[in-house]
Amino acid sequence: PVPIPSYLIAIASGNLVYRAFPRLVKEKNGPDGAPVKWRTGVWSEPELIESSEWEFVEDTNKYVAAAEDLITPYEFGVYDLLVLPPSFPYGGMENCCLTFVTPTLLAGDRSLVDVVGHEVSHSWFGNNVTTADSGHFWLNEGWTTWLERLLAHKLQGPAARDFSYIIGRKGLDEDLRRYGERIETRRFQRMVIDYEFGEDPDEAYSQVPYEKGGNFLLYLERLLGGLDVFLPYAQDYVRTFRGKSIRTAEWKAHLYEYFQKHHGEEKIKLLDSVDWNAWFYGEGLSMPVEPLYDTTLAKEAYALAKKWKDSENVPIGDVQAMFKKEDLDGFLPMQKVVFLERLSDIGGPSLPLSHLELLSNLYSLHTTPNIELRHRFYMLVLAAKPSAPDGGAARWVYDAGQWVADPKMIKGRMKFCRPIFRSMGKVGDGEYAKRVWRENQVYFHPIARRLIDKDLGLA
Repeated sequence: PVPIPSYLIAIASGNLVYRAFPRLVKEKNGPDGAPVKWRTGVWSEPELIESSEWEFVEDTNKYVAAAEDLITPYEFGVYDLLVLPPSFPYGGMENCCLTFVTPTLLAGDRSLVDVVGHEVSHSWFGNNVTTADSGHFWLNEGWTTWLERLLAHKLQGPAARDFSYIIGRKGLDEDLRRYGERIETRRFQRMVIDYEFGEDPDEAYSQVPYEKGGNFLLYLERLLGGLDVFLPYAQDYVRTFRGKSIRTAEWKAHLYEYFQKHHGEEKIKLLDSVDWNAWFYGEGLSMPVEPLYDTTLAKEAYALAKKWKDSENVPIGDVQAMFKKEDLDGFLPMQKVVFLERLSDIGGPSLPLSHLELLSNLYSLHTTPNIELRHRFYMLVLAAKPSAPDGGAARWVYDAGQWVADPKMIKGRMKFCRPIFRSMGKVGDGEYAKRVWRENQVYFHPIARRLIDKDLGLA
């Protein structure tokens, strides 16, 4: 039997159908290959089974096989996906043998399946070696983020790995800023959190354990000599704590023991140079050591964002000649995301309304079915100054409200709905956001309802 953490036992019922994915054959199992020991597939309501199968069949097997090659064999026998209703509040939940996923991943172009890579990675970090309590949540999510991005390295190349870190950094920075706004929430900027008795860990749910944790492990990997040194350690870590729940102190003790045994004093001196207290308990808007990323895949996105920013004081007639709808044709979907995030970071919200309208219409950002792009666009334009003569963010708050509350819209995932409602709440007196929320909150998951109530000052 394979031990399963008690919090990962899940039961689903409903009008569900199943599609098995073709069994993967690994060439290294012999000259003719042999099927792997595990199987994969997808469950969904009948209306979504065709799109669900198409979205996930291409990559799911690849993720499991690549993770096996990197870490240890997959132990759970089955890796199935279940596409949940729109109210599901997370991107995915790594229940052993049956990962729950949000229908927001059904983009129609397989551009968002990296979430499956993340959930697959939990089969080693979280499901096999798990955290003893929520204060050490980074042991689940930081390690999983590290492996997810290592899968990108293996399947798509080194630049793809660093590009994923660049994408994730935006969410981390936003959460660090948000927690820094109030003294009582600044401790949620920490990687290791000492929760008070009875405190709900959902209050601190953010990108901090994912991104600060993942970057911390990337820092250690580079410090200790790269993947040739760090990957065997990661494999030993999983084998050592297989089927166990641990805390950060146990993780750190094993780290020292492993490198003392296999590499000696040279590596121990490097570990001694780490500011452990700053990484585990540090607050603020930056990490103790800021990593450098390969920006190869980001350069075009950065350049286009700068071009838009530079058009700020150019008459709209001239701006129309500067850009064309084909600007994004050669971009990968996540390069488009980075373009919008970069534009937001360098002052895009200060662009005149006419420019933002052109941006939206030219690239179809207000109608795209890709929820990652649509969300970033609304976050950009809702940050426009509401006092601007042309209306600024007020022009967009109605559109954003209708989008997040549209019955046809996949609105339950908190990654999207919480920031949208928070941003809407900062436009004008915030009453429109509250009205949209009151009229539609019944359609959201109880976890999302409780947290959005707090976001809007209603609880």
